Amino acid sequence: MQLTPFCLVLSCLQVSPDRSQFFRYESISLSCKDQMNSTGWKVKRKTSKGGVRPCSSGWGTALSGSTCLIGNTYPSDSGVYWCESLNGERSNGVNITITDRTVVLESPALPVSEGAAVTLRCKAEKKNSTDHRFIFYKDDRSISTNSTGEMTIHGASKSDEGLYKCSISGGGESLFTWLAVDASLPPSSSAPMATSSSDSVFRLMCHLVVGIPYMLSTVLLGLIYRDRKRAQMVAERRGSDDVIMEIVV
Repeated sequence: MQLTPFCLVLSCLQVSPDRSQFFRYESISLSCKDQMNSTGWKVKRKTSKGGVRPCSSGWGTALSGSTCLIGNTYPSDSGVYWCESLNGERSNGVNITITDRTVVLESPALPVSEGAAVTLRCKAEKKNSTDHRFIFYKDDRSISTNSTGEMTIHGASKSDEGLYKCSISGGGESLFTWLAVDASLPPSSSAPMATSSSDSVFRLMCHLVVGIPYMLSTVLLGLIYRDRKRAQMVAERRGSDDVIMEIVV
């Protein structure tokens, strides 16, 4: 997924797997992706019970770098997580929910760029049957029904922001999750084209700037060589004519 403005400005908390809802006992990896080469970033959390504590201070296991691993999650691990530096700088916050429900909605944990394609997945904790109907809701209104368990939003816009959930026939429903769309970035599909076009123009100008003087100097040297060759031939002809005249005399 393309980085959001949060990640481009300072530091970004990235969640793996990339979603905000998890079943009980699942494992979650939280990493601080630093774009400013700062040091001392730590993953911190705040739960509904209050209190802020960094990773490894009663929850999670700190790994190499600025990564925190939460294994065997519980609903009590639900809350807001973020990265914080030694200087008190903070990244974006991610709201993570650990649920006892039998269904979760998998959606991106971070805001998505406007124009990007976003796929939502409805997952059951136990797959007892493949003959299911999956229903997706936005702001508590049904928007899609299928048998694949996936729904893709092509070209996300601000109007696609909202609370989403899903349900499975005979299998329960998920909690709501917020899908955020960031309009400050251009559509991901057009950005590479613009960059490629500008690079091509720049390279063409460089070739022209370097190539034109070389071509002109080559032509000029060719003309000078031609004139010298003509002058030499004329001189040789005149010399031969003088010799002939002397013999005749």
